Amino acid sequence: KQRASETLFADVVPAALALQQARVQRGELSSAGLRIFQNRLHKTIVPYFGKMAVNRIGYTQLSNFIQQLGATGMTSTTIQQHVVATRKIFSYAYSVNLIASVPKLPSIKVTSKPRGSFSLAEYRLLVRTASRIAGERVPITTTQRSKRGREHVDRYAEVTRELHWLIRFMVNSFVRPSDIKNLKHQHVEVIRGTHAYLRLQLPESKRHDRPIVSLQPAVRVYEMLKQHRSAEGRIQPEDWVFLPQEKNREHALNLFNFWFKWILREANIALKDNHGQDRTLYCLRHTAITFRLLYGEGIDMLTLARNARTSVDMIENFYASTLSGEMNVGMLQSRRSRGRSST
Repeated sequence: KQRASETLFADVVPAALALQQARVQRGELSSAGLRIFQNRLHKTIVPYFGKMAVNRIGYTQLSNFIQQLGATGMTSTTIQQHVVATRKIFSYAYSVNLIASVPKLPSIKVTSKPRGSFSLAEYRLLVRTASRIAGERVPITTTQRSKRGREHVDRYAEVTRELHWLIRFMVNSFVRPSDIKNLKHQHVEVIRGTHAYLRLQLPESKRHDRPIVSLQPAVRVYEMLKQHRSAEGRIQPEDWVFLPQEKNREHALNLFNFWFKWILREANIALKDNHGQDRTLYCLRHTAITFRLLYGEGIDMLTLARNARTSVDMIENFYASTLSGEMNVGMLQSRRSRGRSST
């Protein structure tokens, strides 16, 4: 039974959130990271622990919480992220003397599944298919609530040529889907010298703010986009590069995701990768990095990681982990131009 002087878990949350908001203002945490933290708290964590006294939550209650998350089908990675968010509340409660110590949290064995990429043949098929069906109207079935209850409403959406450009752009620029929705013309600079490339000075993502250097094909894609936008009068620095008419950028990204699923079906490419995960726009970023590992001459992991705004560990664990020696047998059997191998 709760004592009158005990503080509820839910009562600690507002002050803990304010602390994280201050970190955002200092540049220690991204605003996107704060939103994810808030969503996990309000959707899952507070509904479970909210009415419990914070000083009476221990290993048993935390274990039961984790079991409940697992029963909903959450992956071990997602469960671990919820545990980390929960720990932040307890850490704040400890810092203001509401609890004597941070309770021991059950350990979660996280098994990371690399996101699949596309083969060169699949990538070419995606590009051809996206070009072929550009302008076609594809059906969208939505569910709306009416006075008679729930009913299906069929609508149609036109697949624009932008999907064709998007696929080529992402595979030649290493960007994330979230970068696409935030990309404006002011973030893009065309560089022409010994090499032609785009310098992408994108807003910070996942605590990375270095410019991204694209491959040369991305320059041609961007120039075609600008030519197309010129007729619409949408090439001002503040205009979005992709789907500028969509002010709701989440909707713009959702639209691309829907089109991409349609293209996969039209091209008869599996909707899931070899690890059983759904193939999404994010697989195009994976493809960009994988292609550089396979076909880039002499590229080193650190240069690739920094340019792709990630870490060498991430590339080794999530990108290079899907590669095999036979994929690049030519490089394995190559010889230096000087001297002879003794093997």
